[in-house]
Amino acid sequence: MSRFIVVGGGISGLTAARGLADAGHEVLVLEATDRVGGKLRRGEVAGITVDVGAEAMINRRPEGVDLATAVGLPLTHPTPATSRIWTRDALRPLPRTLMGAPLDLDQLEASGILSPEGMSRARHQYIQHPDEDESVGWLVANRFGQEVVDRLVEPLLGGVYAGQARHISIRSAAPQLAELLARREFTLPAPPADAPPMFAGVEGGMWRLPAALEADLRERPGVELRYDAPVTAVRRTGSGFVVSTAGGEEAADGLVLATPAAPSARLLADVAPVAAGELEQIGYASVALVTLAFRADDPGVAEALDVGAAGFLVPPVDDRAIKASTFSFAKWDWVRAAADGLLVLRTSLGRFGEEATLQVSDEELVGASLTDLGAATGLAASPVDAVVQRWGGGLPQYWVGHLDRVARIRAAVAEVPGLAVCGAAYDGVGIAACIASGHRAAGELGG
Repeated sequence: MSRFIVVGGGISGLTAARGLADAGHEVLVLEATDRVGGKLRRGEVAGITVDVGAEAMINRRPEGVDLATAVGLPLTHPTPATSRIWTRDALRPLPRTLMGAPLDLDQLEASGILSPEGMSRARHQYIQHPDEDESVGWLVANRFGQEVVDRLVEPLLGGVYAGQARHISIRSAAPQLAELLARREFTLPAPPADAPPMFAGVEGGMWRLPAALEADLRERPGVELRYDAPVTAVRRTGSGFVVSTAGGEEAADGLVLATPAAPSARLLADVAPVAAGELEQIGYASVALVTLAFRADDPGVAEALDVGAAGFLVPPVDDRAIKASTFSFAKWDWVRAAADGLLVLRTSLGRFGEEATLQVSDEELVGASLTDLGAATGLAASPVDAVVQRWGGGLPQYWVGHLDRVARIRAAVAEVPGLAVCGAAYDGVGIAACIASGHRAAGELGG
């Protein structure tokens, strides 16, 4: 039996720890905060327990749904409610797209999202065959025009990465889109009526997934989870590692760093300096989520909000404070049932390079959210409760060249026996991708 230390108790680290424990190893998880789960976190608004981080995972890849099923969690799927785009002073239907690139130009024109000039440019397409990685924004603008990027690609990418389309790598963020843009016919068949849902959640909230993993790990002999234990240094000793924390030093045969790029770079500065240098180049965006609860019987609340929409996205070109709003009560049946007479929704604020906009009080973030909600929907009521969750440096940016950077990081890490890395900085920011990253790290170390 070998002893492994996993630094970081987010979903990637917990998955890696479970894989190593399954293989019969002794595992110590060191988490810097007072809880596990990372961006999968629960909060409370008006007495209702809700997600204040990620709320859904991709259903059409297996890692997330398989793990949730393995730990006995009931899965659920979003309602049929559709999303809108708040642009050009109206909530407009979101046409069928692939990461914002339009798959139905007639539907796009009917939505009114583009100006007549922008629509004319979108219909006069130019085919690109890039030999190297390019940005999503550059390629889509070349094919369909800048207005498609401004009013469709930017809000959709903003929801996933809180990033900027002219910087996000198409090979990393949207490889299927890269392939489609190179074709003469930019079409994809519509999914059949019996296709599985695109997204899945956990009944009661995605925060229950790391909570269930935590409970599972606690029941295993030879596994320890330690909280409020930030790691300050890592050094190589013979064939193993010594990890330093405020509480002392811990020795291990193997080490998994399941931390964001910046702390991973600091910890690897001496152990794997080439990897550390590459990790330092990965940028992060800060975001804030504002969760609000309204009384459904307040005059105008249901009329403004309960309109069959799951929420809306906001293009940055429209210069609003919020970048999106999710009508949780309309998107998730379990939220509506738990709310009992309340309508719960949330807004998100912050994109890469806009950190200063978040350096205000919680009250100001709530106020900005209410102002934009009023302008978008006509909502004039005051919430019965509001909760702000800040995610400083929460979303890694997959800039052009990201895949090559990750390959260099992994090559450098592989030169250090017993070392592995995982997390959102590498192969995808979604829950399923992070779980896959944790599986990969455990597998590389014999888990």
